[in-house]
Amino acid sequence: MSQQGYVATPPYSQAQQGLGGYQGGFGPGPAQPHYGHYGAGPQAYGGPPAAAMKSPVSSAPGMPPPPVSGPYNPNSQQNGAHPQRYPPSSFGQAPQPSYNSMASPAPPPPMPPTNQMSAMNLGNYGPVQNPPSATSPVAQQPYRAAPPPAGTQMAPPASTQMAPPASTSMRQPFPGQTLPTGPGGFHQPGPGPLGPPGYPQQAGQFMGGHMAGPQPGGFPAGLGPQAGPPQKKLDLDSIPSITQVIEDDQARHGGQVFSTNIRGQVPPLVTTNFTVQDQGHASPRFIRCTTYSLPCTADLAKQCQVPLACIIKPFARLPKNETPLYLVNHGESGPIRCNRCKAYMCPYMQFLDGGRRYQCAFCNCVNEVPVFYFQHLDHMGRRVDFYERPELSLGSYEMVATLDYCKNNKPPNPPAYIFMIDVSYNNIKSGLVRLICDELKTLLDKLPGEEGAESSAVKVGFATYNKTLHFYNVKSSLSQPQMMVVSDVAEMYVPLPDGFLVDFRESRGLVCNLLNQIPDMFTDTNESETVFAPVIQAAVEAFKEAECSGKLFIFHSSMPTAEAPGKLKNRDDKKLVNTDKEKTLFQPVKATYEQLSKDCVAQGCSVTLFLFPNQYVDVATLADVPSHTGGSVFKYNNFQVDTDGEHFLRDLRKEVQKSIGFDAIMRVRTSTGFRATDFFGAIHMNTTTDVEMAAVDCDKAVTVELKHDDALSEETGAFIQCALLYTTVGGQRRLRVFNLGLNCSSHLSELYKSCETDSLVNFFAKSAYRAILNQPLKNVRDILVNQTAHMLACYRKNCASGSVASQLILPDAMKVFPVYMNSLMKTAPLTGSTELSTDERAHQRLAVMTMSAEDTQLLLYPRLIPLHNIDVGSEAPPTPVRCSEERLADGGVFLLENGHALFLWLGQASPPDVVQSLFNVPSLAHLQPHACALPELDNALSRKVRSIVNDLLEKRPRSMKLHIVRQKDKPEMMFRQFLVEDKGLHGGNSYMDFLCSVHREIRQLLT
Repeated sequence: MSQQGYVATPPYSQAQQGLGGYQGGFGPGPAQPHYGHYGAGPQAYGGPPAAAMKSPVSSAPGMPPPPVSGPYNPNSQQNGAHPQRYPPSSFGQAPQPSYNSMASPAPPPPMPPTNQMSAMNLGNYGPVQNPPSATSPVAQQPYRAAPPPAGTQMAPPASTQMAPPASTSMRQPFPGQTLPTGPGGFHQPGPGPLGPPGYPQQAGQFMGGHMAGPQPGGFPAGLGPQAGPPQKKLDLDSIPSITQVIEDDQARHGGQVFSTNIRGQVPPLVTTNFTVQDQGHASPRFIRCTTYSLPCTADLAKQCQVPLACIIKPFARLPKNETPLYLVNHGESGPIRCNRCKAYMCPYMQFLDGGRRYQCAFCNCVNEVPVFYFQHLDHMGRRVDFYERPELSLGSYEMVATLDYCKNNKPPNPPAYIFMIDVSYNNIKSGLVRLICDELKTLLDKLPGEEGAESSAVKVGFATYNKTLHFYNVKSSLSQPQMMVVSDVAEMYVPLPDGFLVDFRESRGLVCNLLNQIPDMFTDTNESETVFAPVIQAAVEAFKEAECSGKLFIFHSSMPTAEAPGKLKNRDDKKLVNTDKEKTLFQPVKATYEQLSKDCVAQGCSVTLFLFPNQYVDVATLADVPSHTGGSVFKYNNFQVDTDGEHFLRDLRKEVQKSIGFDAIMRVRTSTGFRATDFFGAIHMNTTTDVEMAAVDCDKAVTVELKHDDALSEETGAFIQCALLYTTVGGQRRLRVFNLGLNCSSHLSELYKSCETDSLVNFFAKSAYRAILNQPLKNVRDILVNQTAHMLACYRKNCASGSVASQLILPDAMKVFPVYMNSLMKTAPLTGSTELSTDERAHQRLAVMTMSAEDTQLLLYPRLIPLHNIDVGSEAPPTPVRCSEERLADGGVFLLENGHALFLWLGQASPPDVVQSLFNVPSLAHLQPHACALPELDNALSRKVRSIVNDLLEKRPRSMKLHIVRQKDKPEMMFRQFLVEDKGLHGGNSYMDFLCSVHREIRQLLT
């Protein structure tokens, strides 16, 4: 075969259609160069533009100069950075087991097998080792990733990492073995079964669906028979480990103070425990970026294809040792704003003319300083009251909004919470209705309130429904609750102008009386049909009547089949899976529900849905309104009070008590040269710039894509200001402002050095999950693989060009990026498997769209925590190990969690004393199947493990149901789908195979 003229696969050899209809990320590009990634045309790899190297460190205009010394060196990097300038991580390609090519069949130029083997450089992550013997005792099993050999963090620059020439004698990685090779030295699989064409797939991270073994045509559990003697494989410790990266970052930054006084400073990882001190740039708890050094030009951005985005979490929880946001009140005159671009006063505004005028950092307009706001400047040109005004010295702060910022120029009323309970046959018989009513009697005492207020100002209302709606008057002046039934659900209205929304403290007796009566009122019901859309419409009407915003809690169990607006029919068709029409399974039924979303947002009505299905209920449609109104969707399949009750109640308590803002509008402003172009989250967009949210709570994040519209300056950098206007739970209108300064560079190496992998993965997950509404899954998966390869190939070409072709070179800040991308492609929404529940896939897709960077990080790389060798006397949490079957041991006990699922895995040789301490039974054989709780036993191990579990349940945004599984039992299959470094249950590469595949793509791009 000739070595000239290889054709790379799209989108590298030809322009390829982007991910459908969405301009940001996956859509066809605008007329200007569309660099972001998806749908880009062919791109040549030129060298990086020549420009003088600028220091990434500089103070924001008007800010104090950076301190000479501090816990955060401006040159320190993330993920185990090197002291040298840009040393890459390097490791050679691995001989791979059987996997399907995700690229075109055109291979890279052939190499002789010996040359190929010699050229592999694996030294950076440890030597190749034989896997431990299957008969080795438990004591010899490694429970955590071995640290890389000395020198990993101090690797020499790429230019010194060249492998020796083929003629140099070098030991073979696999002594005494000749492997069958194909073109390019890649080892050919034996005659084992092949997977489906394209990227193979796997079950998702959420629960549900049949988790049986591989389907026909999917990957077998093990490799097919290989030609020749059995092959040895690369040791897992020889490739980058997420657990090691997390551990290193915690060791470097854990417990330290992160001061935000330096522009473009990369924060610690989302997994690291650190304290933020706001000194001019917003805390990374509120806003994180995919890179903290933007490319200066659109061409440079297009060349590297690293997406530019920020993840904003406006109500992020702050640790107790961090200062809450300061509240600024400018009185009747309101906040100080730029006359041209309307940006709010912030630390980046430059004061001129002795303090009488200021220049806007965002549009450069020079504004007059209002007389009441005037203050003299000091010798550095800074206002004398710099440290007394939060808006001049801090990156994040709140401001009291004036009547100009309120609807109809009237102050808003405090919000209300409405509870609507489905009282159809299933919910009554399961005991769910009684469970909800009993919980609400105590939960309503814990409604969220204004900070410092004695009690909550939130009002409450109650209704029940099946085919008809029943409203309850619980006005405090009544002696008994009154029920009013609306049977004409086509024209929905609330028959109670007064008495439906009440103050719980004033009407406590009546409300408790009502909650006692509801389960008994419907005891004899045989009604199994329900409505759904009229329930939401009724809440909107109630909020309109009360002239307030609020939150609607719906407890629902079946598909709405009764004659009413929004009636649905079963459209679950497994024959559509893996076809071009599969996308319709994720698309909601529009019409009624689309208009409902708009009505809810206009009124500030956020919908949270608790689903209790026994079969398909069309989650894609039922969850459409919550997903556009800042709401959440919780799902409990085949709900049983005794096993799922506590799990559901934990979710309900968190949802009712969490901090939240209502009737919100968010605007992201940027300095000249770039702008916000696309938004992902539980949001509604009426215009291209205003992000509308009926509500936004402490767990919701909005991901914002940024694009160039002009060149950026290395000297001035780039600035982002996010302003959120909202109503507090006490009924006060406020502005919450976040400001962040980024560096700009004409060197790609600066961009890669400043990348933040957790944020990148969040962006890719949301982009891909939106794209599957419009494109076949295979296209979306291919684009994810191609872009991963493209980003890494650009780094290789421009920042590590001295290395030999057979090496896989990864940027230090992105060395574990491939693990996350491979895991993302094995999640349920991106897996074309008929064995997965359609509702489960739709549920996960919508849940991820609202997640913050820390939530997607945990979802895509679960924590696997060994408990059998835990130090019960230590306060420190046990260290997680790699998420792979290789880390499990027959004599081990492991806890696995990803924020949605929680497993306690028990090896078949678990020590009897451990089993006795945890479950009070003599051996595993005596353990009850399907156990889902740990008994409270009075011993140190039991207390320690329960403490770890309770701590996880407390920290995570959602409750998790504990699944206790024994090795080799059938439910263990469900557990194994979360070992994301291994092959997927429903297809999907192992981490090692994916690295080899990406390496091959990179080599094709570079030839």
